[in-house]
Amino acid sequence: MAERLVPAAEAVADAADLQRGDAVLDVACGTGNGALAAAVRGADPVVGVDLEPALLERAPSDAGVEWRVGDATALPADDGAFDVALSVFGVMYAYDQPAAARELARVVRPDGGRVALANWAPGSFLLAMGAALAPFLPPPPPGGSPPPSWGEPAAVRALLGDAGFGDVTTAHEAITLEFDARAAAVAFLVATAGHVVAERERLQAEGRWPQLLGALAGVVSEHDRGADGAVSLRCDYLLTTARLDAR
Repeated sequence: MAERLVPAAEAVADAADLQRGDAVLDVACGTGNGALAAAVRGADPVVGVDLEPALLERAPSDAGVEWRVGDATALPADDGAFDVALSVFGVMYAYDQPAAARELARVVRPDGGRVALANWAPGSFLLAMGAALAPFLPPPPPGGSPPPSWGEPAAVRALLGDAGFGDVTTAHEAITLEFDARAAAVAFLVATAGHVVAERERLQAEGRWPQLLGALAGVVSEHDRGADGAVSLRCDYLLTTARLDAR
């Protein structure tokens, strides 16, 4: 899945207007798409942070990026240490969204530090997939905000504005996931959803695994825009940039 999302990471890196020598932090980096795009553009140093060590273990070790384990709501980084903070479909899943926005503001330099983010938009296929699978998975902790908040222009402006960012710009973009057939789409989506794979043994014991596959096949069918048996799933996202107001 990370390979298929590379175009969004490239769009984020371009939107950030990275300059050679910029210090860049990729927040909730997964296997590092955003960090790698920054490094290719001459950013230095580049640091990727993710809560899941297993994802960081899959990130390239020879790409000139430092990988750190850490939470988006308590980033392992000094105040003002970075020129730019990026996130490609990562920070939007932080449990405490205002805290995550404040952390973005804390770690970039106070005199114009900036952020560039890609977040799934409401109605996007992958968010619809998450909603379809939610009844089969453990519930999130109570009190959190829904991830789509980061994909709505008004909501993300409020989140970043409350954290001290100004000059917030948004643009609607999309990635299309394409497959030869619906069965191939379902197999790929299951195999690349770690939180689903982690629950497979339990769901099989409960006799609910076929129901999950059916729910996933249903959402694929609903969103499929392909022709002649091929599958085309449009994944809309919001590309956001902002600059820290002088403090």
